[in-house]
Amino acid sequence: MNALDRVLGEAVRAAGPHASAVTLAVTCGEREWIRCHGRTAWEPGAPPCTPATVFELGSVSKTFTALLLAELATRGELALDDPVERRLPPHWRPARSGSARPIRLLHLATHTSGLPRLPPGLLLSALPDWFGNPYATFDDRRLAGALARTTVHGTPGSRYRYSNYGVGLLGRLLAETGGLPYGELLAERIGRPLGLAATGCRPDAPELAVGYRHRRARPPWLIPGLPGAGAVRSSGADLTRYLRAHAEGRNGRLGAALAEVQRLRLRLPGSTDRLGLVWMHRRSGDRDLYFHTGGTRGFTSFVGFSPQGPTTVAALANTGPALDGRFVQAGYELLRAAAGLEEGLPPR
Repeated sequence: MNALDRVLGEAVRAAGPHASAVTLAVTCGEREWIRCHGRTAWEPGAPPCTPATVFELGSVSKTFTALLLAELATRGELALDDPVERRLPPHWRPARSGSARPIRLLHLATHTSGLPRLPPGLLLSALPDWFGNPYATFDDRRLAGALARTTVHGTPGSRYRYSNYGVGLLGRLLAETGGLPYGELLAERIGRPLGLAATGCRPDAPELAVGYRHRRARPPWLIPGLPGAGAVRSSGADLTRYLRAHAEGRNGRLGAALAEVQRLRLRLPGSTDRLGLVWMHRRSGDRDLYFHTGGTRGFTSFVGFSPQGPTTVAALANTGPALDGRFVQAGYELLRAAAGLEEGLPPR
């Protein structure tokens, strides 16, 4: 067994007994492998998992929001330094802040806005459906109300604090600027240029696998007020195209935006890791590794790429994130292995 097959096998085992479907997509240079395991549901007769099988991405959605931000910026429709207040929909009140420094779009994309992890009031309303669809009732109207009640802690731009709220708000502001709902804007500006036919925000997406938590089926993930933070769904085949575009940086229309999301902005506290626009960055040997993880109640995801090689990895499973994080760790180890083992990979 070659090294890549060994790591692929470890990634499948890391998904545990609760996933009925696992997709592992790896590219290195011109070579590409998409390994699919199992079926789209535990029910008898469910279709087999294929490269076209769609998975919920959870927070990997944030990387799409980052690229959408960069695309709008490189086209001159907004600037990364624009204050959030300037981009709010009409009649929305901005968050309160004791700082004279405004929150800027860049702060939302680097988790330095000072906004909390979740909007005020969301946690309490989510509790009745915590293991199903905790965001389902948090719509655009409630987002506007939460923003008006929000108090910014600290000076924007001064402290890293991971925030679903911040990136979700960013997605809403991009939709306002682009003049389309988030999902439609994403399809128009990112999906169409990259040929991502299976990627979008629809909870009834064709070929969507069933999500599970401890083998109990979970309903499709709904996040109407914060789609930019976690509503995107995609397939192994689409993610391969998406990640290749980042690693190779050779898309004419999106080339400048793809470079912009990779430009490193800050170093994380107590770590050598750094942050681009949403993307985490780690230096491993002579390689630059960019990566992000995600999860919903019924799905777990890892995506990563290295411009050296170039190399990409997407790891998708239809089971909610485990406490030990073994599957996302396996995805990261797969990225490291693929990035460092070009000469030992099997032929295509």
